[in-house]
Amino acid sequence: MKNYPVKKNDVIEVEIIDLTHDGLGVAKVDHYPLFIENALPGEKLEIKVLKTGKSFGYGKVLTVLKSSEQRVPVKDENFTKVGISPLQHLAYGAQLSFKTQQVENVMQRVAKLPEVPVLPTIGMNDPWHYRNKAQIPVRKIDNQLQTGFFRKNSHDLIPMEHFYIQDPEIDAAIVKIRDIMRKYSVKPYNESDNTGNLRHIVVRRGYHTGEMMVVLITRTPKLFPISKIVPDILEAIPEVVSIVQNVNSKRTNVIFGDEIILLHGSEKITDTIFDLKFEISARSFYQVNPQQTEVMYQKVKEYAALTGNEIVVDAYCGIGTIGLTLAQDAKQVYGIEVIEEAVKDAENNAKLNNIENATFTAGLAEELLPKLVENGLQPDVVVVDPPRKGLDGQLVNTLIETQPERIVYVSCNPATLARDIALLTEGGYEAKEIQPVDNFPQTTHIESVTLLTKAVD
Repeated sequence: MKNYPVKKNDVIEVEIIDLTHDGLGVAKVDHYPLFIENALPGEKLEIKVLKTGKSFGYGKVLTVLKSSEQRVPVKDENFTKVGISPLQHLAYGAQLSFKTQQVENVMQRVAKLPEVPVLPTIGMNDPWHYRNKAQIPVRKIDNQLQTGFFRKNSHDLIPMEHFYIQDPEIDAAIVKIRDIMRKYSVKPYNESDNTGNLRHIVVRRGYHTGEMMVVLITRTPKLFPISKIVPDILEAIPEVVSIVQNVNSKRTNVIFGDEIILLHGSEKITDTIFDLKFEISARSFYQVNPQQTEVMYQKVKEYAALTGNEIVVDAYCGIGTIGLTLAQDAKQVYGIEVIEEAVKDAENNAKLNNIENATFTAGLAEELLPKLVENGLQPDVVVVDPPRKGLDGQLVNTLIETQPERIVYVSCNPATLARDIALLTEGGYEAKEIQPVDNFPQTTHIESVTLLTKAVD
């Protein structure tokens, strides 16, 4: 058996020398890394070793012997337990510097392009209360229906009422709905034997409109007594314009099922980005930080540098938020999205805003973009906003073959962004600059917008 410099349950003193990309403090004992939650660079700590492995181990803070100047009081100890706000103990200015540094690190280590300028991360005036959507699990604890959040790496619910990173109106709504469900003895879901009924309460709120949607996710279509539950919700929360039941009968970690039952009002709420209206359904992808979304989209507009004559392709277009934002300044926008429901939403959003120079097609961007090009389309600007896994390799090849003048890359994962920038650079593009935007304060998630242009020979 290998001898590590520490073993499980050892109590030792360490100094924190760095933070990992997911916000864990790093200490080294004889070159052996230990990763420690709630620890900041420069701190001296007494820790307990929780686990050791071949290359690294994990520890837990027992006593802070010397505190960092960047440490701030935490809002709630439970946030660390559930992982909602892993950076809540770090001063906000330092959080922004940390995020900028993370993008610089991957550009150096992954892309091997340290010369690409990474601008300082754009933060928020108030880095709390920003989320416009909550998905809150429901379970039985101490013999009553309870809402809260799962302890990290488990499905043990920790009861919580205030999440602080969510719109306070949403937090208040969750508690009111919970109390109504208790009043009528609605059975909470039991994961271990797939019994009970109410699995999650989802609430969305339009930041600019104040319209609220309540989604009750249940195991079965029956939700008794629905004739009393709906009026009680409407009385308790007058802003609610939509109550939807979503049925998910499967044993799964996936929150939403396929069956939608409209219980009250509309299936959608509306909100605005700049001066455009967007309809949002229960399962629509819509950026959860409305204030920073406008900051990010303003940067997309700047990088796209449209004059009114350009053909724009919006790959991964979702419900059309970026494409329709750009359509006002473009000749024509073509949106591509793999989820058919989102494409219908995008088409409806175009009609809602009387935008006639944007069309949307369902399919994979890596398959549809080559077909558009074969049919004579030559995009001037391509905007990509892929999921965390980044761009499909085939799409990268298509972009290189198609040679748009500019590519604007909206990323939610610096590592895959760096990988894709390296590939596009090999294919004749130059990354001009990267602008990180803090859409998720108190967390380690990093959004960014990158401008790439055809390299000059």
